[in-house]
Amino acid sequence: MPAPVPPLSSPPLAAADDALSEQPVSGAGHRLRITLLMAGSCLPILGAVLIAPVLPRMRDHFAGTPGVEALVPMALTIPALSLALLAPFAGIVVDRLGRKRLLVIATALYAVVGTAPLWLDSLGAIVASRALVGVVEAAIMTCCTTLIGDYYSGRQRDRYLAMQTMCASISATAFFVLGGAAGSAGWRTPFWAYAVSLLLAPAMAAFLPRPRPTGNTTAPSPVAPADTTAVPSPAAPPEPAGRSFPWRPLAGTCALTVFGAVLFYTVQVEMAFLLDDMGVTDPGMIGLAIAASSLATVIGAVVFTRLGRTPDAWLPAVFALCALGFAVIWLAPGPVVLTVGAMINCFGGGIMLPSLLTLALSKLDYADRGRGTGLWTGSFFIGQFICPLVVLALTSALGSLTGALGVLALAGSVGAVALGLAGRRRVPLTAG
Repeated sequence: MPAPVPPLSSPPLAAADDALSEQPVSGAGHRLRITLLMAGSCLPILGAVLIAPVLPRMRDHFAGTPGVEALVPMALTIPALSLALLAPFAGIVVDRLGRKRLLVIATALYAVVGTAPLWLDSLGAIVASRALVGVVEAAIMTCCTTLIGDYYSGRQRDRYLAMQTMCASISATAFFVLGGAAGSAGWRTPFWAYAVSLLLAPAMAAFLPRPRPTGNTTAPSPVAPADTTAVPSPAAPPEPAGRSFPWRPLAGTCALTVFGAVLFYTVQVEMAFLLDDMGVTDPGMIGLAIAASSLATVIGAVVFTRLGRTPDAWLPAVFALCALGFAVIWLAPGPVVLTVGAMINCFGGGIMLPSLLTLALSKLDYADRGRGTGLWTGSFFIGQFICPLVVLALTSALGSLTGALGVLALAGSVGAVALGLAGRRRVPLTAG
């Protein structure tokens, strides 16, 4: 729970630096660049939801395989586990090998390991290939987020980090529908969708400029055309001798991100079960309710781009919103009120996730951005992976799923109060 999280270091100074060094980027090359980065950011979502609709068919196909009941669900979840464990190491490789080079290599490999189940006949081999999907997803997600931090600064960077959340929510719904439609032709068919990365990899190689640090944070940064080989990274001052990685301030943000990811993903994971407990069994109605909550996430991400203060200023209110959503679900007398509670929770989550990522990036210099982004990404996906385990443990202890969400409402409220108190303790320091 959030009590032991170290107080977040105050980012007003970092925000002020960003404001001074913000150099808005525009032009055709910029539009193509951000399109490629958003497309790359959606690839891990593809791995997370695409095959969900065909899991029953996959289980039937491997019905004679020992451990099939555990291995088939693992084919869906193990990429997230691999991503969570390996994203911090991917961040180190990003800083040493280079963002663009690793992104192009990983995107090409994504097609190879992603389509492997088309040719594999062993369930164990398929699960192993899915673990490799998580490995390349760790590199792709870390590179895309790091490059956004490299190419952009200030409010423009914040907008594109929020756009990542919007694209993830929209693509999750689209990929779920795509997986279901393709699955009607056979359980292997959805795996062909992984081949789309073969189109992205050469485009990234051709049109993404190679970022480089610049020692001038006040002069305007030249806008690189689409075919430029290198572009200065805004707000990247010279590295001081003996500079150390900001472990302590980033650790607080990463710990808070694990907790926030649990609060965010609980509703998405458990929504169908909550509605089923209320007697809603029609897949169309369940899908409509989930789509409404996903729309609320997108709206929250849009609101984030309109907020004018630093992220830690509104994080207490955002965690309170998530807690309120859980409380409404906990006390909901029917499916309509339950859906309203889910929308409140997801609206808060849509603001929370880009806020936490922006807060993490505000602590990182250019040389540390890959490693720091990898640590944040790993923390986020650890929260996603442990979310159903936390809910299962609470449900077992309390005897009901709604009771488990009541506990999460309390935990979110405690987190909001703790963040609020931590923010008030920082005010005299920043004011003086």
